[in-house]
Amino acid sequence: MERLIVNNNVSEVVKKTCEVLSKGGLVIYPTETCYGIGVDATNEKALKKLLKYKKFRGSKPISIAVSSIEMANQYVEINEMAQNIYTNYLPGPITVISIGKGNLVSPVLSSQGSVGVRIPDHQLTLDIIETYAKPITATSANMSYKSTPYNIDQLLKDLPKKSLDLVDLIIDVGELPKNPPSTVLDTTLNTLSVLRQGKLEFEQAIVKNKQIEERITNTPEQTISFGKDFTKKYLTKDIPVVLALSGELGAGKTQFTKGVGKQLGVEEIINSPTYTIINEYKYKDKTLAHMDTWRLMDDELNKSGLIEHLEAGNVVVIEWADKFYQEIRALCDNMNIKVYNIKFNYLSLEEREITIYEG
Repeated sequence: MERLIVNNNVSEVVKKTCEVLSKGGLVIYPTETCYGIGVDATNEKALKKLLKYKKFRGSKPISIAVSSIEMANQYVEINEMAQNIYTNYLPGPITVISIGKGNLVSPVLSSQGSVGVRIPDHQLTLDIIETYAKPITATSANMSYKSTPYNIDQLLKDLPKKSLDLVDLIIDVGELPKNPPSTVLDTTLNTLSVLRQGKLEFEQAIVKNKQIEERITNTPEQTISFGKDFTKKYLTKDIPVVLALSGELGAGKTQFTKGVGKQLGVEEIINSPTYTIINEYKYKDKTLAHMDTWRLMDDELNKSGLIEHLEAGNVVVIEWADKFYQEIRALCDNMNIKVYNIKFNYLSLEEREITIYEG
């Protein structure tokens, strides 16, 4: 086993890693979430070696890491929903589940014929995959019963000798940020199933809340119109207020917010705040705060500006509110601020079901 400390030797690390992968070796490498264990995802012998390393994994499939959507397209079917994710959210801590094209085998190919694909947001790892020109496995380097590996020394202490003996190369970039595991997005039916922390709390909340409006829309314009109608009917007095939006990519959350803004008197064009976290739109003497929690880490909500907007008495629209719903709900309860939970369901390429609950 060789351990490479990364400093100014990136080209050497890339070259050595590709050599090890081409010989069917196991490589421990860094990502934006944790240290992973990688082999050539197209090499059946290397995959069997990986399964020996991971031990208690059961039948759970192993994802692959690629360097681009072009590489992903060689191995999986990229439908409209997956294309949206690749274009807007990757590289990043996301695993996209798609139907395989038949040129991969178990354990990266599931029993249903699907494959999980990642584009890591870590430049060294992207350089390795791009140079190697084939996907590598993307699974954490720890045993299933051990802690997430953010530090090589700790990982080595946790690994049983039989697994450690299978490792050929370790790429050590030091302590990694303690980021959560990747979000898993299933796009196999051209709809989206998302596994996210907080989703359960949101679903439980709407069961307890009173449903006040429901509408099926067939165009973005109809979704905008519903946002205007809701605002006219309910937001004349309820300010400050939080609109907690939950729904998959492309389900209409931003279009609905455009309708809210138009009815309030916002003249600017409302865009998705995914990369800015909060967009602010002035109207009259007030502000519409349009927030997206997608990229926020666990400890970042209180630093995002949300509290300041609530204290200022603004209308706050939060996309992906279910990710932090428990925290958002507690904050609003403490500040005596009304919350509307708005759920968006992606019925088809055209149809969206929008249901509004009074919290």
